[in-house]
Amino acid sequence: MLLKANEIHSFYGKSHILQGVSINLEQGNLVCLLGRNGVGKTTTLKSIMGMVKPAKGSILFKGKEIVGRQPYEISRLGIGIVPEDRRIFPSLTVHENLLMGIVKRPEGLSGGEGWSAEKVYDLFSHLRERMKQKGGHLSGGEQQMLTMGRTLMGNPELILIDEPTEGLAPKIVALVTRVLAAIHRSGTTLLLVEQNYKSAIKLAERFYIMSKGQVVFEGGGETLIQAEEVRKRYLEV
Repeated sequence: MLLKANEIHSFYGKSHILQGVSINLEQGNLVCLLGRNGVGKTTTLKSIMGMVKPAKGSILFKGKEIVGRQPYEISRLGIGIVPEDRRIFPSLTVHENLLMGIVKRPEGLSGGEGWSAEKVYDLFSHLRERMKQKGGHLSGGEQQMLTMGRTLMGNPELILIDEPTEGLAPKIVALVTRVLAAIHRSGTTLLLVEQNYKSAIKLAERFYIMSKGQVVFEGGGETLIQAEEVRKRYLEV
């Protein structure tokens, strides 16, 4: 098991956001968290990444407890995140942004030689054309590509991706979907947060649906397709 989150409870102040969330990812999986706005999907990613510290529960990454670790420590262990707000450096060029994604790993850690700037440019031809342009001058879709490319530069074994297609034009959504599939084929494990069921069902192998801070459904694509009442109740479809 690459990642095992068990009975996670996370708070923002006194607001009890995650109420016993449990999810599992095997090496090489592409798993999707689905659900409407405000149900705890993003908080789940932030709790795994150490950006929110769970008040209760366990998160094991390759058998190691990561609850209580700082985000930079979790990153060095082999987890990367593509946040919804992208967080690029607007005053740096595309190439400089990519170089900022390089993560120093502990000696002896595997999985750190796969991605380079050249491979990222091969994946995102738009970025190659704009490599000397400042990040703040990119379109929303290009910024999303840059954020994904920067995360790949850290050669993570697991990438957490928050709403990668939110607010993008249909043509760019199709491109991002193809890129996610290519990253998955490279052997990287992905945990994807999505609201768009139709996009997610084309990509993911396994699904968790969240509602009010809890997991209300877990299963594969065929099971989800057949669970019409579940989709009507908990998803925007």
